[in-house]
Amino acid sequence: MNDSPYIGRFAPTPSGYLHFGSLVAALASYLDARSVGGQWLLRMEDLDPPREMPGAQDAILHSLETYGFEWDGELVRQSARHHEYTALIRRLFEQGLAYACTCSRKQLEGSGGLYPGTCRNAGHPDHDAAIRLRVPELEYRFTDRVQGEFRQHLGREVGDFVIRRRDGLFAYQLAVVLDDAWQGVTDVVRGADLLDSTPRQLYLQELLGLPQPRYLHVPLIIQPDGHKLGKSYRSPPLPTDQAPPLLVRALRALGQRPPAELGNANPREVLAWGIAHWDASSIPRSRTLAEAQLR
Repeated sequence: MNDSPYIGRFAPTPSGYLHFGSLVAALASYLDARSVGGQWLLRMEDLDPPREMPGAQDAILHSLETYGFEWDGELVRQSARHHEYTALIRRLFEQGLAYACTCSRKQLEGSGGLYPGTCRNAGHPDHDAAIRLRVPELEYRFTDRVQGEFRQHLGREVGDFVIRRRDGLFAYQLAVVLDDAWQGVTDVVRGADLLDSTPRQLYLQELLGLPQPRYLHVPLIIQPDGHKLGKSYRSPPLPTDQAPPLLVRALRALGQRPPAELGNANPREVLAWGIAHWDASSIPRSRTLAEAQLR
C-alpha cells in the first residue's frame, strides 16, 4: 500500500448523463476516500468531443451536487491538458518507444482485436497516423482490492495499443496514467469494465517512472438484456428527486448494509452513514451484478 495520504478521484466521461451504474462507482470511490480522511478529486474525461453530449458536463456536476457529493479542489478537464499529452507522445515517438500506424479498421478486421504489428517497423511519419505504444512480451499482474489477482500478457493478449488516434484525439490509456500521477492519486476506484485496461496502465507507469496506485474495481450493474448500465445503451439518468433511496440502493450494491429508514434521510446523511460504516471487504467479488437483484 502507498504510504502517502489517500487521494482518490472520480472521472466521468461526458458522453451522456450519470446513471445508476455511475452512481455506484462514484459512491465507492467517495466512501473509500472519505472513510480514511482522504481527498476526493473530480476530473472530467472530455477527450472525445465528437461523442460528448451537449450539456452533459453541467448535468454531471448538477447530479453529483444533488446527491450530496463534495469534491476537493477545482474540477480538472482533460481537454485543458492536451499540451502535456502531446509532449509525452512526442518524447515516446522520438525515443522509438512508440510508432506511427496507418492501418485502417478494415485492414485490421479479422485480427481478433490483437494488433498484428503491421506498422511496427515501417517508419511512417507521425502525421496523419495513429500512434501506437510498443508493448513488451511480458506478463503484468496486480492484486485488486476486490477482484483479487489479475494478470495479462501484453504481447499475447493486447498487442501494441493506440495512445493517439489518427484523428489527433488522445487515447484514454495515456491520459489517465498521466493525469493520475499529476494529481497524486494513490487509489483508483472504478468499474470492473476497466480491469482489463489496468495492465496497460501498469506498463505505462513503469515506462514513465510513475508511482503505481492501488486499484479497486467494483462490479458493473447489468441490465436484463445483459448489457451494462451505460450511456451507449441509453440508461436512464439519475433522477434528482430520488437521491436518498438510490444512494441506499447503491450502498447495497456495494455490499454495505444501510438501514431501510435511511432512504428517508437527506443525501448528506446517507453519505455520512456510508463513510462511518464503509467496509470495502464487503463489496461483492464479481465483475457484474444484475440490476434486478438490487431493486
